[in-house]
Amino acid sequence: MERKNTKRVPSFRKLLRTSQIKLDNKLKNKQYKQKSAAKKYRKEQKKLREAVRDAISRKPFPLEECKKKQVGKSGKWEEKEEEVALPLDMMDEDDLQLMEDLAQKASFLTRDLSSNEPVHIKKRKHESVIEKYEKVPRRLQTEPEKELIHLLPIKDKSGIIPQAVEKPVLNVAHDEEEDAEEMEEAEDTNEEPLPILTPEEMAAQRRQKLQERKMHIAALASAILSEPDNNMKKLKELRAMLMEQDPNVAVIVRKLVMVSLMEIFKDIVPSYKIRPLTEAEKATKVKKETQKLREFEEGLVSQYKFYLENLEQTIKDWKQRKLKKSNVISLKAYKGLAEVAVKCLCELLVALPHFNFHNNIIVLIVPLMNDPSKMISELCVEAVKKLFKQDKLGYASLGVVKVISGLVRGRNYDVRPEVLKVFLHLRIKEVELQKDSEDIAPKKKFMTYKEKRKNLSRMQRKWRKAEEKLERELLEAEASESKEKKLKLHTETLNIVFVTYFRILKKAQKSPLLPAVLEGLAKFAHLINVEFFDDLLIVLHSLIASGDLSYRESLHCILSAFHILSGQGDVLNIDPMKFYTHLYKTLFSLHAGGTNEDIGIVLQCLDVMFAKRRKQVSQQRALAFLKRLSILALHVLPNSSIGILATNRIFMQTFPRMDLLLDNESQGSGVYLPELEEPEHCNAQNTALWELHLLQRHYHPTVQKFASHLIAGAPTEGSGALPLDLSQRSAAELFETYCMKEMTFNPPVASVTPRRKVMSHVTVNFGKCVCT
Repeated sequence: MERKNTKRVPSFRKLLRTSQIKLDNKLKNKQYKQKSAAKKYRKEQKKLREAVRDAISRKPFPLEECKKKQVGKSGKWEEKEEEVALPLDMMDEDDLQLMEDLAQKASFLTRDLSSNEPVHIKKRKHESVIEKYEKVPRRLQTEPEKELIHLLPIKDKSGIIPQAVEKPVLNVAHDEEEDAEEMEEAEDTNEEPLPILTPEEMAAQRRQKLQERKMHIAALASAILSEPDNNMKKLKELRAMLMEQDPNVAVIVRKLVMVSLMEIFKDIVPSYKIRPLTEAEKATKVKKETQKLREFEEGLVSQYKFYLENLEQTIKDWKQRKLKKSNVISLKAYKGLAEVAVKCLCELLVALPHFNFHNNIIVLIVPLMNDPSKMISELCVEAVKKLFKQDKLGYASLGVVKVISGLVRGRNYDVRPEVLKVFLHLRIKEVELQKDSEDIAPKKKFMTYKEKRKNLSRMQRKWRKAEEKLERELLEAEASESKEKKLKLHTETLNIVFVTYFRILKKAQKSPLLPAVLEGLAKFAHLINVEFFDDLLIVLHSLIASGDLSYRESLHCILSAFHILSGQGDVLNIDPMKFYTHLYKTLFSLHAGGTNEDIGIVLQCLDVMFAKRRKQVSQQRALAFLKRLSILALHVLPNSSIGILATNRIFMQTFPRMDLLLDNESQGSGVYLPELEEPEHCNAQNTALWELHLLQRHYHPTVQKFASHLIAGAPTEGSGALPLDLSQRSAAELFETYCMKEMTFNPPVASVTPRRKVMSHVTVNFGKCVCT
């Protein structure tokens, strides 16, 4: 029987997954092992030859030869020996006899005196010098013994016949000669000088190589886009160009291939997620078209995965400042490669949220939002914002929010505020639910009555009516189901967002993340559970009372508190007087400089505090705020003045007896105290809105219109009424409409051609100009 080969042959799928680089590395490792084994064998043979040569050089000489050598020595040595030797007449007869007896024994003269062997050791059987010489191993020029490899025997009528094959023996000397020749050839090739090119020739050669690579990339990409299911090999070939090794064009070629593959995947990826086949599905027989589609999907997912791994490895190598030994790209050029890789990942994050490995892309992108490089951080933040804005169902948003929450907690709240500010772009608003569910619900066009009458018979019309009724019911059920699913996802997302916010409020109150947290709470406060309202208001008030917050953070605290109280918090019996007082105190911190942009937050606070809670606001409080806002309108830019005057208009139309401030006569006792920080006790009813007369002479025409309108008592109709384009807009909208960020005047100033004055003659007399 033949011996069974236990080594498994790799399947086609495994070979498909194995890249050409891995196969080349395996072949190189195998060749290296064979060379090292042969080299080790040659070293052992060399050591053995040296040992034999050393043993031969140390062989013992016969006694006669020693005598001849001693006779041939110089006379000088004999004279020296005679001088040293003792005279015989000084020795006893017994000693002389002993010396003569010992001289007859060869062992006494030939023994090695430097050896450690004791003199009186028990001697073995006497061996002659010739026998010792014969026992020394010799180097014989014999052929190496042939080693046999025994095979399975053959059995015939005569019996069992053993089978064997000679094992080929390595010729060490021949190998050594070949190695020496190879070394000489390598030295000769190294000595040959390379052709020296001028800078112009090098630039032309580089342009030519680059043009060839570009044409090759374009040809592969067009072939893949024309027939993606038949050109998976070309997709693999294009992906292999990510490892371009020519140092002259490697950086540009890799960047081009990254961007090309990104665009290709955006075009050929299907609109559904590809799941792996089960064993039962693989075992079943299917049509050729189905099998072809399965192979295409499997190859597409495999190449997409390898592409994402290449992008990830490029970013990791740049982050770790690590270069491979065989790499042809410098560390400085790696930054540009990493930036292109991040751009590709951001594009795929936004363009393919439904496809495989989207969660892996999220895990790569979210930590890069906190990257020290401003460019990479902004790219990732913008990509996540786009994803939040276009995500209607909420699956991708939930994945991103989970990773951000883990990142903030894992870094011990030491992240950039922009990471948390992306939560503000989440599409979680009850107002948009109906709109989004309509977008999600499948739309079907039904036939009109005229089309039915024209194309169908009476019986067919009857059946079609019943079918359409059933289809409408199914579509309504599907839309309601998608709406419930979306609400569930939004609830889970909001829970994670609020957990992140509450952790920061509890454990990192002095963190730079606090403004982003307060801003997020102000936006989503109406969606917080009622159970947390009381504790949350206590925390917000303690933050304001601590005095550690800036005016902007304080405004966000106030806005969050009133959003809580204006929604489900109406049922709570809480007096927010301390928040009114703090806003009244903060208003004078704003001016026409850098704080002008924060007027928008103030306008939102005033809208929630007064317009939506007018029944809980006293007249004294409203009068005090009206007066202080009029003073503030003199110190800010025109867009802020328009927003403030629009808020004053709402005050005068919402609260009764606000026209007291338009009269010079005082009402009641006391004097107005503008510096007092308590709006209830500043006696605002005893002052007048004289600021409106100054604003009536403002350089901005819209400010003039609002000032004149308020002086007239803010009428809704008549000569003193505002135009419709101003009266129907909110204060926040007017603030944004007349913004001067782009250094443009709204409305634009009409150009006036100045009159030229012709001066006939001018004379100067002691500093006085006289025209004649």
